[in-house]
Amino acid sequence: MFNFWIGVLFALVNFGLFLLCYRLFGRMGLYAWIGMATVLANIQVVKTIEMFGLVMTLGNTIYASIYLVSDLLNEKYGEREAKKAVWFGFFTLIAATIIMQLVLVFEPQETDIAQGSLQTIFGLMPKVALGSLCAYFVSQFVDVKIYSWLKKKCPGRNQLWIRNNGSTLFSQLLDSVTFCTIAFLGEFPMDVWWQILLTTYLIKFVVSAASTPFLYIARNMKVDES
Repeated sequence: MFNFWIGVLFALVNFGLFLLCYRLFGRMGLYAWIGMATVLANIQVVKTIEMFGLVMTLGNTIYASIYLVSDLLNEKYGEREAKKAVWFGFFTLIAATIIMQLVLVFEPQETDIAQGSLQTIFGLMPKVALGSLCAYFVSQFVDVKIYSWLKKKCPGRNQLWIRNNGSTLFSQLLDSVTFCTIAFLGEFPMDVWWQILLTTYLIKFVVSAASTPFLYIARNMKVDES
């Protein structure tokens, strides 16, 4: 149960920092969060843990917060701003991958202690990043489109939870299948791969659903947009 409770704390910390980032920096803080979250999610995802007897990867919590950001941008600033954030996250992940691959090329000095750790974490990054880029690109634009459609069908302020969870339900399924197929198929035995796929989707959706109150809080925040 330790991983479960630390996971709850981890989610609260992530969403609390998201609210703080938005409160302090406004709309620009949302773009900054997107950039940070895309990179951190792809670093965390190389670590596997066990919860309730199932194998799962880290990175799902902070990755789910990306959907929170795009939905908030769509809600308060419109579809155009949400799409701009998607492109910003896409560029951030590409840039981070290129830079870190070049870092690994440098020949380390004989007393260096970092190369092995960097190789372990970022050596997998091209395949992980490819899966993440494809999944991110497709699912985020699907999320934005579905959210915009639901915003027209369910426009009430008290229907925000429908727009948020409705768009996430489909977009994160698409994201999970795309990412796990490209990044992990062949890297793990099939039974482990199915567990990762299942838990990746379930964790992302549960975390996104749990983040709904934070979306309501963020929507009602008065922030400095100057």
